[in-house]
Amino acid sequence: MEISQLLKGVLDLAVLAVLRERDGYGYDVLRRLRLAGLDEVGDASVYGTLRRLYKAGLLTSYVVPSEEGPHRKYYSVNELGQKRLAESGKTWQTFAKTMDNLLGEAV
Repeated sequence: MEISQLLKGVLDLAVLAVLRERDGYGYDVLRRLRLAGLDEVGDASVYGTLRRLYKAGLLTSYVVPSEEGPHRKYYSVNELGQKRLAESGKTWQTFAKTMDNLLGEAV
């Protein structure tokens, strides 16, 4: 099974979970996802997900000047995003338990 296909279905949830810990800018979110074990996640996918979540009203953003280059746009999870994270997290946990039961000893 292709990891990239699985990521498409859960990247929103993963990004919201990473930003729940602390605010972050695009590359920081990407780095934190990779450190968490999502090595296959692509740059464009993360940046696109951040834009989509922002447009959906699940994130807020603010700009912070950087001494090392251009200003950085930071994202944070707002109240609506926290609700989505909780709902999606429950859905994921139910799905993961179902798959664990189906796979049983096969894994």
